[in-house]
Amino acid sequence: MKTTTTIDKIAGFVDREVTLSGWLYNKRESKKLQFLQIRDGTGIIQAIVSIKDVDEETWSAGQSLTQESSLYITGTVSKHPKRDEYELQVKSGGINIIQVTEDYPITPKDHGTGYLFEHRHLWLRSQKPWALLRIRSEVIQAIRTFFYEDGYLAFDSPMFTPSAVEGTTTLFNVDYFGETAFLTQSGQLYGEAGAMAHRKIVVFGPTFRAEKSKTRRHLTEFWMIEPEVAFFDLEDNFELMERMTMYVIEWVLDKCRKELEILERDTSLLEKIKLPFIRMHYDDAVKELNELRKKAGINEEFEWGGDLGSPDETMLTEAHENPIFLHHFPREIKAFYMAPDPDDERVSLSVDMLAPEGYGEIIGGGQRADDEKYVIEQIKKHDLPQEAFEWFLDLRRYGTNPHGGFGLGLERLVAWLAGVQSIRGCIPFPRTIEKVYP
Repeated sequence: MKTTTTIDKIAGFVDREVTLSGWLYNKRESKKLQFLQIRDGTGIIQAIVSIKDVDEETWSAGQSLTQESSLYITGTVSKHPKRDEYELQVKSGGINIIQVTEDYPITPKDHGTGYLFEHRHLWLRSQKPWALLRIRSEVIQAIRTFFYEDGYLAFDSPMFTPSAVEGTTTLFNVDYFGETAFLTQSGQLYGEAGAMAHRKIVVFGPTFRAEKSKTRRHLTEFWMIEPEVAFFDLEDNFELMERMTMYVIEWVLDKCRKELEILERDTSLLEKIKLPFIRMHYDDAVKELNELRKKAGINEEFEWGGDLGSPDETMLTEAHENPIFLHHFPREIKAFYMAPDPDDERVSLSVDMLAPEGYGEIIGGGQRADDEKYVIEQIKKHDLPQEAFEWFLDLRRYGTNPHGGFGLGLERLVAWLAGVQSIRGCIPFPRTIEKVYP
């Protein structure tokens, strides 16, 4: 009976004959040797076919293989003499072809990103997309484990909503049996209801923003992690963000070394991150930003009251090795549900976490407004329909309390940890204003 395994477990089969199932990733050959790179979804291994060790049929089978041909391959596992790698020494009858692929669109030559995203369903098989999505999977597992171990209840919010969360300009309208509904911008409002029932909950799901942006930091569909906690203030938010971020960093450094190496990530920059993170009041950020602008030869000053754009965040984070908690943003630029600072009516009890190396905001959150009258005033000020928020106002009418949480953009977190510049590769099939295929 043949022994089957996968490449990620191959180290346990040295000097034994095994059968792998997979695809030809690449090959090179001479008159006497064929070096077949076989991938099986868990990794890549080199299979060596020597003309002196195999029959003519096996040699011809190896010659006929093309990129992404599917096959079963049998051989003896050996340790590479110089590297921490393993190889497969193929014997006669060791190549059983399932399909010889013709004209595979993604050849080893360079292709433009537009072409590669048009063929995203195939590009996923290439090394860097493969590594990036395995890091994404580990980040998801780390986040789920962190919140589970910390006593949070997984709480699912609806995808269809009757109202806006983050403003009305980025809503996707949906015909909902003759009425207008919207694809959710955030699970936070429903998460607040969950927190009032279970104290500590976390929403983890897709969110949708109809943002007409073409930057490397925006998608129209992305995933958010949104913890929400009753009896929870801004200081509690700082502490939770720090603990969760460090947990995920350590998890990825421990479990994704091979993937990070494929992506050529400088892991020393992640290893340098230590607690506590930098805390920077919005007022101080404005001052530092203007000093940095002046040094960079930018004459125009950043005015108090403005929201930081990506270039501003990049400038701030490149000046620091640790993440930055940028807190107490002006009330006017934050959502209607953000609590005002009782000691300074200009600002809110809000915080963004900016990742270093120029990656900018990956988390936004704060303390929620818990006073019914204030929330009604803000709903009117933002020109939102109060009737759509009556259920939300009930949370302030029946057992209100200081509470808060945050929203973490999964793809932005993955991009930072993996050291890639665009979040579009950090989700299997990115959706942008220009792309809904494949």
